Amino acid sequence: MSSSVLYDAPGPKARIRNRLYTVLGSAAVLGLIVFIVIRLADKGQFDPDLWNIFNNAGVRIRIRDGILTTLQAFAAAAVLSLALGVLLAVARLSDHRPVRWLATGFIEFFRAVPLLITIYVLWVLFLTYKGDLGFVGESSTYWALVIGLTIYNGSVQAEVLRAGINSVPTGQREAAFALGLSKTQVMTSVLIPQAVRAMLPTIISQLVVTLKDTSLGFIITFEELLYATRQMATTILVNGEDPYVPVIIVVGTIYVAMCLLLSSLATWIEKRGRRAKTGIAVAPAAEPAEAPGVLDVTDGPNGPVDKKN
Repeated sequence: MSSSVLYDAPGPKARIRNRLYTVLGSAAVLGLIVFIVIRLADKGQFDPDLWNIFNNAGVRIRIRDGILTTLQAFAAAAVLSLALGVLLAVARLSDHRPVRWLATGFIEFFRAVPLLITIYVLWVLFLTYKGDLGFVGESSTYWALVIGLTIYNGSVQAEVLRAGINSVPTGQREAAFALGLSKTQVMTSVLIPQAVRAMLPTIISQLVVTLKDTSLGFIITFEELLYATRQMATTILVNGEDPYVPVIIVVGTIYVAMCLLLSSLATWIEKRGRRAKTGIAVAPAAEPAEAPGVLDVTDGPNGPVDKKN
């Protein structure tokens, strides 16, 4: 029986027990799904008339616009949160105590405050000072969502990057300083690239969370995918009923598909990074160079004699 650092390998009885639990758990989940499907079918939620709304061009355009708006907010929040995460991680590792304290306080505060509250407070502030800040149209809701996502996810990404930087062996940092590199060069050229590569799965996981959190824009009437489809579901009547269930199923499938695509992209980037040939190539072994006259020596009766003499 082999063992691991984290746990002991299960024995024959434990393996049988684990398989039994897996079968029972899978059967329970499958039974729950079947029960839900049967109940929805009894309520007429799979009536073709309800699902026929997605053949309407206006409905498809509304869903498309919601997806594009969601991706637009996600792209801005993802880039800004990564940039803020790098700045906060570097600041928290700073040798200057005030900088380190400010970064720590910022990270801990916005990680503790619920994201929805942050977005809502920003929205109220932007609406109150809309004229002074120069917001036009619905841009205040957009920036309230993007900045809220940036602050929260940037704080989380900062902790992820800090853990990655601390995981780099100390010898690499000392070797970089020994070569005469400055603190900035050591951080940007040695520590951060290795930290990003080591923590890439966690970084992508947080980006998936960022993508899902764009649905919180629904609270502040930002017309992302969830808000757009909800408005659509409340304004369409099919046989005297609102098609909530079909809309929820379709929107949920779209969110799952977008998250799976982002995770697949992250997996591809990670595999490509592992195959990349980086680093300094080792020079092939060669014959030692011969200094002139070193081997021009012969053995004489009284010891070695130089051939030149």
